[in-house]
Amino acid sequence: MSSKKTILYQGKAKKIIKGPDNHTLIQFFKDDATAFNKKKHKLFKGKGILNNLISAYIMDYLKSKKVPTHFVKRMNDREQLIRKCEIIPIEFVTRNVVAGSIAEKLGLKEGTKLKRPLLEYYYKEDKLDDPMISRDHVVSFGWATDSEIKKIDKLSLEINQYLKMLFIKKGIVLIDFKIEFGRLSSNPKKIVLADEISPDSCRLWDKKSNQKLDKDVFRRNLGSLMNAYEEVASRLGIVH
Repeated sequence: MSSKKTILYQGKAKKIIKGPDNHTLIQFFKDDATAFNKKKHKLFKGKGILNNLISAYIMDYLKSKKVPTHFVKRMNDREQLIRKCEIIPIEFVTRNVVAGSIAEKLGLKEGTKLKRPLLEYYYKEDKLDDPMISRDHVVSFGWATDSEIKKIDKLSLEINQYLKMLFIKKGIVLIDFKIEFGRLSSNPKKIVLADEISPDSCRLWDKKSNQKLDKDVFRRNLGSLMNAYEEVASRLGIVH
């Protein structure tokens, strides 16, 4: 990466770099894997390349379904050109099957299919371990308006349906996923899907064996993270 590039934000697995104009940015995918709010951390050579490929593929797929996104194009192995957004400081989680924190918190059996998709909201603040909040918190604290939340909920459910269709055709079950949304700098009234969608942000299980093909492999020491991510990319037809 050129030293002339201005890094605006350094995240756990990505860097945000100043873009070629006032309304675009460059999103750089790093090789870092973190879990438990950075308490567990490791570098995996090539992970950023795989996540860039997978996320770009999924963003293009969602754009083809008329989902508004920040994604413009994949520039190279590690970088994407994206539209500049004011990020809403909430992680929006959609669950189809009980797994992870919800199983632990509510004493539920992992793998239990939910009667309908469950939408959850988490305030993005590392110091607080991203606490779960209610829809009323989001509106009352001014993080998003009621109409914006309604739009985001609708988009989340649409994205869920599209992703479920995409993955099940590849023999993968979409367990849950977390996404972010933002307001376009060029049109602040426009809400778009932002950040990334990859095995870092989704739980993906093999349909037949329930083998985990996501970051839980790293969280729970279940084997090779890179093999899992490569399997997802292979099934999507991105790598061979």
